[in-house]
Amino acid sequence: MLLFAPIQRFDYAVSTWCLCHRFNHYTARASRLISRTGDGHLYLLVALLVMVADRPASFGFVKTGLTAFAIELPIYFLLKNLFKRNRPQRLPSFVQPSDRYSLPSGHTAAAFLMALLIVSFYPALGWLVWPWAALVGLSRVLLGVHFITDIVAGIALGLGAAFFALEVQ
Repeated sequence: MLLFAPIQRFDYAVSTWCLCHRFNHYTARASRLISRTGDGHLYLLVALLVMVADRPASFGFVKTGLTAFAIELPIYFLLKNLFKRNRPQRLPSFVQPSDRYSLPSGHTAAAFLMALLIVSFYPALGWLVWPWAALVGLSRVLLGVHFITDIVAGIALGLGAAFFALEVQ
């Protein structure tokens, strides 16, 4: 565990900087809205929209998305239970997390998975989905439920699962 001490110190420094300022309640209000877009409901809506608006591409889009999530979710649960990293403590928290552990960020993994999936099928939407995915990840830190390295791990997991799914399709 001594090996991870510098990472833990870095994470707490970043989280303290993000959470311990006089505007944190205003920041949390906006972050809560952004974070909710990564809860999963939007992904179903995107799939339905693709099925209606772009019927020829919809089968490939939905199949690749399901494959990517079938890869991402078990790895996510495995990593959460392997690392058992506690969420930030002794810092403000503005939402109740759905589980106990923080590494990796599932919201971030799913957002980056979806962003890569959308950009792979609809490259012109990159200007919209990449900043959105980054904001979902940042919102989890600003809500006090994840460390910045949880976000980085979520990005790697989401992109890795999406890249793999795109390759095997």
